Amino acid sequence: MNAVEIRNLSKNFGSKKAVCGLDMTVPMGSIYGFIGENGSGKSTTEKMICGLIPTGGGSIKLYGKDYTDINVRAKVGVLIESPGCFPGLTVFDNMMLQAANLSIRNPEKEVVRILKSVRMEGAAGNKYKNCSLGMKQRVGIAMALLGEPTLLVLDEPLNGLDADGMRIMREVFLDIVKDGKRSIIVSSHLLGELQKVATHYGIIRHGKMIVEMTAAELDASCRTYVALKSGDMNRTKTLLERKYSRIEEDEAGYIRVYDPTTAEAIVSYLYENGICVTEVGEDKIGLEEYYIDLMKGGKK
Repeated sequence: MNAVEIRNLSKNFGSKKAVCGLDMTVPMGSIYGFIGENGSGKSTTEKMICGLIPTGGGSIKLYGKDYTDINVRAKVGVLIESPGCFPGLTVFDNMMLQAANLSIRNPEKEVVRILKSVRMEGAAGNKYKNCSLGMKQRVGIAMALLGEPTLLVLDEPLNGLDADGMRIMREVFLDIVKDGKRSIIVSSHLLGELQKVATHYGIIRHGKMIVEMTAAELDASCRTYVALKSGDMNRTKTLLERKYSRIEEDEAGYIRVYDPTTAEAIVSYLYENGICVTEVGEDKIGLEEYYIDLMKGGKK
């Protein structure tokens, strides 16, 4: 059974089409990276999944049932935009208020357990307003985890985090899904970070799903390349363009050759033409470059 199945979903705001016939499948136990440019329809889709706004057409099923089913709604935890916390109260007291709203049994024990799971047990006594952005994001996830939901919908939870904050957030995501019983939909513009944890991806554009794939399918689709530098980059590029069809210069100043070939073959070709290669290596593009290629209509 899938955690989420969306078919032909649509939503208009006046004359603006926000979501247009969108299909989406989130498997059980997955971390689903939901990707798209600003205004692509990500947040609107997430809000419809959570029941925060009505759909304009199509269907949303959670665990095989209509998303309006009261029992299924109780399985969804949400962090969209920012957590609803009182700035002057401590993290612990904010969590206790939310536990009371949800009529959770043994609330103190449950709050302590969840704060520990998001690495916030040491900051339970901090006033929310004094927490860093990364801490506030983890409080938001902790709030979403109250009530033992099996589906978390998180909108841009990585924004503004430093390197340590992102590392902690990755650990939290992996802990949440490790038993295979919970799933996460997470949208983010930080594609390099998302690639470190996501098991599945959905790329949306102009309200339509462009592609869905697993992490393994992404890896297989990403083009490999040979990157190199030489003592005469201009002549090197001219020579390579004569023999290979896809040559690019990257931001670090390397020339990339995307044709199916080897570093040894390229180095030999350049040496035969009087060029000494000073640096060479083989790699493949990541999620960010794959996404940019896709948006440009380039080769996947």
